[in-house]
Amino acid sequence: MKVFINKRIPEIGIQMLEEAGLEVVLPKNADLSHDEWLTYCKDSDVILNVGQNKYDEGFFEQFPNVKAIALFSVGFDSVDIEQANQRKIPIGNTPDVLSRATSDIAFLLMQSVARRASYYFEQVKSDLWGDFDPLHALGQELYGKTLGVFGLGRIGFEMAEKCKKAFDMNIIYHNRSHNEEAEKKLGAKYVSFDELVNQSDVLSVHANFTEEHSEIFDESVFKKMKSNSIFINTARGGFHNQKHLYNALVDKEIWGAGLDVTNPEPMMYDDPILKLSNVCVLPHIGSATIEARNGMAKVAAENIIAFSKGEKMPHCANPEVYK
Repeated sequence: MKVFINKRIPEIGIQMLEEAGLEVVLPKNADLSHDEWLTYCKDSDVILNVGQNKYDEGFFEQFPNVKAIALFSVGFDSVDIEQANQRKIPIGNTPDVLSRATSDIAFLLMQSVARRASYYFEQVKSDLWGDFDPLHALGQELYGKTLGVFGLGRIGFEMAEKCKKAFDMNIIYHNRSHNEEAEKKLGAKYVSFDELVNQSDVLSVHANFTEEHSEIFDESVFKKMKSNSIFINTARGGFHNQKHLYNALVDKEIWGAGLDVTNPEPMMYDDPILKLSNVCVLPHIGSATIEARNGMAKVAAENIIAFSKGEKMPHCANPEVYK
């Protein structure tokens, strides 16, 4: 069975695949053009995908040889799951192993924005220390504030737990269903979407992205948020309208924003939002730790190895294909 990996992953994953007797195809060129990527897909049984390549109806029709896809990510919004289900193609993903690392970034962004760390770092680099001004670019403290989590799954739980332990923050959340563990361990309270928006001092996005969520955080939502609130997004840039977010920040409808994902992504280097002192933007590094990336490689390999043996992928985004 031939496994195509479009970008280099940690060696542990490649080693596992090879030891399982699978043929690994890994191009030397790390930056494949779209046409080059398609060429490799044409000759592969399984794809271990790194990045946001699209797997839609057109792809599945063009490449009936592809029998399974293992994603090097938790999110699977790049795949048309309905089309995959129709063709009985399992889609693997990598939950759990990056929950801590990604929640660390959300926690980091929250604190960086609250204390305007990015702004002050730029001041230091530009030799603009200036004289002491008791009222200049003040931050805010987070103790006892309310954290609102949109999508309280594994990553959202880790973020909420950090905020509870570090700052004794009150936790509210909006999900499709109740998270009983969070309610029991963290005292989390389930609220409506409008209540989440209205009551949060920090609103952190951790949901799985679907089209129904496209730019759900827009002008109308930002206007309902507290003027002291901080918006954090480490999930997918598609959750927020970035122009509306910029306007909300400039008009002081919200206090600050921390983004590990942007809309569009990558964003332009001269985007005006980067000039604001109450914003911190990172280049989608939520899982960028040695431990998390090794774990992702291991889980992706486990999914493929299980498939090659005719077994169910241990981490499958569409388990209904096995019914």
